[in-house]
Amino acid sequence: MANHMHYLAAPDDRQLDLVLTGWKQQFPEMGICALVPESGAASVKQLQTACQRHNIPLVGGIFPALLKNEGFVNSGVWLLCFPQMPHYALHENLPTEDNAAEQVIEIIAQDIRTQIDHTPDVTLFMLFDAMVPNIATLLDRLYLKLANRVHYAGANAGSETFQPMPCLFDSQRIVSNGVLLILLKQHRGAILEHGYKAPQRTVYATSTQGNCISQIDWRPAFEVYQELVHAQYHIEVTRENFYQHAVHFPFGILRANHHVVVRIPVALQDDGSLFCVGEVPANSMLTLLEAPSVDTQETMRVLLDGMTALNGSPAGTELLLFYCAGRRLHLGIEQASAELQEFFTRTAAQQVAGALSLGEIGSSTVGGYPLFQNATLVASKWTPR
Repeated sequence: MANHMHYLAAPDDRQLDLVLTGWKQQFPEMGICALVPESGAASVKQLQTACQRHNIPLVGGIFPALLKNEGFVNSGVWLLCFPQMPHYALHENLPTEDNAAEQVIEIIAQDIRTQIDHTPDVTLFMLFDAMVPNIATLLDRLYLKLANRVHYAGANAGSETFQPMPCLFDSQRIVSNGVLLILLKQHRGAILEHGYKAPQRTVYATSTQGNCISQIDWRPAFEVYQELVHAQYHIEVTRENFYQHAVHFPFGILRANHHVVVRIPVALQDDGSLFCVGEVPANSMLTLLEAPSVDTQETMRVLLDGMTALNGSPAGTELLLFYCAGRRLHLGIEQASAELQEFFTRTAAQQVAGALSLGEIGSSTVGGYPLFQNATLVASKWTPR
């Protein structure tokens, strides 16, 4: 079986030429998706030049780190080969204003409709810049236009510091505040899971704007957050230690189907508002989650059962995995690495390629509604056409 994934530990022009030449001989209409770590961002230009030299289309993203089989790596590059380059589009500077955002989504949806027609099992694979503040809303609007005509999967690229940086690219450009869309045919999507169990106590986000929670139960958000952490976990959270503790105590949004959508607070505003990774709809029912409540065994069971339902046994296949940077901070590098090792062992995969992500997109059930999550793993079989 031909390998469609290749990791270069220290990419140089000679190595790139060898890999690209070998694949080009096998797959004349090939393309490349490249995953690049933040520390190696300068290599994007090298990748673009090499692919231009071989007349190979290129797309990809820059992430805080990469995943390679059983562990995290901070250098090198993953080259993922499409035997035939799929349809793709790279949009930059996505608007946040409602009317402008609606127009962009209509353009995207119309483009996708013309490509999929009645083709079964098409995955819309999306890489967003993590700095786009309205990803969940954009997903909702896209689903209203496409529904289940496509499967939805993806992840957020960018810097783990949440500082703006160009992080999505094709053969010519590297852009920020955008989205890379790739249509994978004969692909049944991805499975997403976090393994959090929601405590019984709930509160309401009574005043929100996008990613920002201003009030919980009609009181200043940070004040209520402090009380919840103290009451449930006996820890005093202050302005001074907020960044030390907040990643360990994310919010869970409770949906009608009892699914928990995780939102990690990453910034405390001067007025006591909490800024999260991903939007929090007004009047959302919230609960406070905690790292030790993560059930790794349940997470792995759901992922493996879901992947088997999608494509049969993953044993011997090449898999794509995105692992949330916030989850790694929650659990610590040792436990997070143990999860990667368990995933690699239990899937018996030939290779696992992927990246540390800043928000994830997928479904917890086959053919389900697309969710924008934090603190999750998103896994799929790499089965390009």
